Amino acid sequence: MQQTRTFKDKFFLVLKGLAMGAANKVPGVSGGVVAFVVGFYEEFIYSLQKVNGKAFFLLLKGRWHSLYRYINGKFLGLLMLGMIISYFSVSKILDFLIEHYELYVWATFFGMIIGSIYYIGKDFRLKSVKNLIFIFIGIVAGVGISLLEPATENDNLWFVFFCGIIGVSGMTLPGLSGSFILILIGNYVLLLVDSVNALFDTITDLVKLDFSFTENSERIRLLQVLSSFTAGSVVGLVTLSHLLGYVLKHYKNTTYAVIIGFITGSLGVVWPWKEKIFKKNISGEILRDANGNAVLDNYDRYIPTIQDSSTWIAIFFIIIGILIVIGLERYGNKNSTSHE
Repeated sequence: MQQTRTFKDKFFLVLKGLAMGAANKVPGVSGGVVAFVVGFYEEFIYSLQKVNGKAFFLLLKGRWHSLYRYINGKFLGLLMLGMIISYFSVSKILDFLIEHYELYVWATFFGMIIGSIYYIGKDFRLKSVKNLIFIFIGIVAGVGISLLEPATENDNLWFVFFCGIIGVSGMTLPGLSGSFILILIGNYVLLLVDSVNALFDTITDLVKLDFSFTENSERIRLLQVLSSFTAGSVVGLVTLSHLLGYVLKHYKNTTYAVIIGFITGSLGVVWPWKEKIFKKNISGEILRDANGNAVLDNYDRYIPTIQDSSTWIAIFFIIIGILIVIGLERYGNKNSTSHE
């Protein structure tokens, strides 16, 4: 499974990690779709699957080099580096774009998912009745999740650990947005905004040799929440990868059929024309987090009017999104050919 990679390959692998990290943070978008489209999904799953008993044995024996090679460390390391950078850079830019150009950002994502469905399904045998049934099941599951009502925030550390397992699902299951699931669970702002900001502020304080944050109970609570969430994410990555590795090996066509359906069903989540619905208290006032940001509850989707110029601009960005996927597909095919 491991490949000899050039510097260019390594650079692009970090960029792919950036894309996955940014996608995972956006509600409705799945980092797994990025992995699927760019062509490293199976290597990603099988590499994570190597985090097993043998890897633990190598770790205990201190055989670092053997462990690094066994788990495809170069691949996972570069990918994770890109994801980490993304959470403190690209995702910030994405937050800015969503705040100021929300319709066009969602339109681009919508186009990318349409392109992803084409990419995954173009070589798939849709005429098989069995495959059509599993595609339908995937569509129903995707639509069903998009219609669920969000819950309220819960910072219990065991529940947060469970959120980590669920939230990381978007990295391993194409079409399932971990961020959107966190909105439904009620912990999106707590886990992907407040706790991440707390970590960033803490790192900044440490660089300045300022340890006053240790007396800030709210900061400490958020760091504990982030630690529990991270632990759950690691457990989720490893356990889900073993499950997916098994089904990909024994039920590949069925798995792909469900993924195609699930991604199709998730189109409703990333429908560009929608308005935010914010959580309110009993008095009707919009609830805000510790940073003063309005807490998102869900989205109200609507059909656009063709008379509105923004509709045509959004359609243009949908086409751009499709072309991005086609471009990534061609790059992936060219890259795979160069390694043969």
